Parts: sequence; C-alpha cells; structure tokens
Amino acid sequence: MAGTFSQIYIQIVFAVNGRKNLLQKPWRDEVFKYITGIIKNKNQKSIIVNGVSDHIHVFVGLRPSMAIADLVRDIKNNSSNFINDRNFIGYQFSWQEGYGAFSYSHSHIERVYNYIKNQEEHHRKRTFKEEYIKFLNEYEIEHEEKYLFDWIK
Repeated sequence: MAGTFSQIYIQIVFAVNGRKNLLQKPWRDEVFKYITGIIKNKNQKSIIVNGVSDHIHVFVGLRPSMAIADLVRDIKNNSSNFINDRNFIGYQFSWQEGYGAFSYSHSHIERVYNYIKNQEEHHRKRTFKEEYIKFLNEYEIEHEEKYLFDWIK
C-alpha cells in the first residue's frame, strides 16, 4: 500500500495585541520554547521560533493533515495562557488577530532559519510594518493597509 509523504515549510508571523512591546528579553525565550512544545505536541516540525518585543516568527514543517489556521489558533491561545498564568506583564496579554503565512521550498530552509534567528539585528534596520508589507508584496498578496495589524502611531 502506498503512503503519503510531504513536508510543507511555512513561516507564520503575528503580533502582540496593539503591537505593544511586551515580549521582554528576560522571559521571551521561555515563551518561544513553550511555542516550540505546542508545535511538537501537534506532531508538526518546529524549525525555529523567534521574534522581538512586538511580534514573532514561527517557521514550521507542516504535515498536510494540519490546517495552518488551527495551528496558529492553538499557538496563540496556549502561549497567551502561558504568559498570563506566569504573570509576566502584570495584566492580560493577548496576540493581535490575524497572521501572515508564507511558504518556502526545502532549499530555502537555511536562509529563512537565519533570517528568523537574526530578528533583533534585522529590526535595527527595518520596522515590523516595513517587513510585513515587504512579505505581502513579495508574495503578491493583495491587501489594504487598514486591514493589517494595528500599527503603533
């Protein structure tokens, strides 16, 4: 009997509610490790989870039986609960609605991994808004800026 074999590489990007700078360095890595655990518990392949104070990038090898929307929902819900249960910020934390999901071929894994790994350095040169709109334009995703994340004024 023939099996089904595939690996789909997806970079998921989402922001802190209100794009506030809440993901602080002292505990940020703990949240990223927790998100990695969520991904693994869903039987998906976590390649890298990283970000800065106002948004994160999640790079996964996704099995076709897992809907991206379901994985993102579970990551956001469970990681919000994790942050709130530990009282990291002193009030209710949540992720902003929406996300970006961008696909890659196997040959791009190292490049995407390094890009996500170096988020702090990358965002010294480019804002999250610039980065996100660049992704949308490169992938030719039609969008209206007013329907994207709530940007800090």
